[in-house]
Amino acid sequence: MPIIIGSPRSGTTLLRLMLDAHADLAIPPETGFLVPCAKPTGPAAVSREDFFQTVTGYPAEAPGWHDFQISQDTFRAALRTIEPFTVAEGIRVFYRLYASRFGKSRWGDKTPLYCMHAQSIEALLPEAHFVHIIRDGRDVALSLRPMWFAPGRDIETLATHWRQCVTTGRRQGSLCRHYMEVRYEQLIENAREVLAGICEFLDLDFDDRMLRYHEFAPERLREHQGRFRPDGSVVVTHEQRLGQQYRTTQPPDRSRAFVWKREMPRDEQRRFDAIAGDVLGEFGFTRT
Repeated sequence: MPIIIGSPRSGTTLLRLMLDAHADLAIPPETGFLVPCAKPTGPAAVSREDFFQTVTGYPAEAPGWHDFQISQDTFRAALRTIEPFTVAEGIRVFYRLYASRFGKSRWGDKTPLYCMHAQSIEALLPEAHFVHIIRDGRDVALSLRPMWFAPGRDIETLATHWRQCVTTGRRQGSLCRHYMEVRYEQLIENAREVLAGICEFLDLDFDDRMLRYHEFAPERLREHQGRFRPDGSVVVTHEQRLGQQYRTTQPPDRSRAFVWKREMPRDEQRRFDAIAGDVLGEFGFTRT
C-alpha cells in the first residue's frame, strides 16, 4: 500500500495522480483520519460506530467525507461484515470500497502530513510503503505561501514548516520497514525512470498510463469538493481547490524546478537559509 508523504506543495498531488492513473491502483484525495485511528486506545476496544464517526466526520472543523463519493450507508453496511471488528480492517474496508469505484484491485493514500506519523500508521497498517517526495524547500515556500492551508506567510514560518516535515519524515521513515525517497525535481525531469523505481518498490508492474496522468487528472480532481464548517460557512470552495492543483492537468513542467532562483528575493533566500540551510545541504540542495 503506497502512502505518499512530504511537505505540502512538494508534488504529492502530482505523484498521486501519476500512480492513480495505473490500471490497478486507486488513490483517494487526502484522508487525514489515519492519525486519530492510529492513536493508542488503551485496553478499550474501538466500536464500529465510533470508528465510523471518526472516519466520516474528519476533520471535525470541516469534514472531507464527500470527497470520496462513498455513501455513509454503504460504508456502515460494509463495516458490519467485519468479524471480529478491528480498526485496521475497518480502514482496509474504506480503501477497498474506494478502489472498487474504479474497478481496481489495489489502493494507496496521499496525505502529505502523514510524514509526521509514519511509525504509528505502520503499526496500524503493516502493508504501508511510504513514498516521501522531497522538493527544494525554497520552492515549497513560494508555492505554499498563497495557499489557504499555509502555516503562515513569513519566510521563517515557511522554512520551519518545511524543515520539520522533511526531517521528521526521513527520521520516522528510516524506522519503518518500507520507506523510499524521491525528488520532485527528478520526477518532472525523468518521470519514467522515477516511476519505474516506485513501481519496483511497490511490487507493481509499470503502466504507461502513469505518464499520461494529465489526461485523467481533470476528472479525478472533480472529487475535490468544497469544505464547510458545521455552521455552513465556507473553508475553501471546490473551484479554489481545483485552482491550487491546475498544474497537474498538464504534462510535467521542468520550469517548476528551482523557481526560487528567479522568484525569491535575496533577503528571503538568506533568511530561509538561516532557518533550514543545514537541511537543504543534508538533502543535497544548493545553498545560497
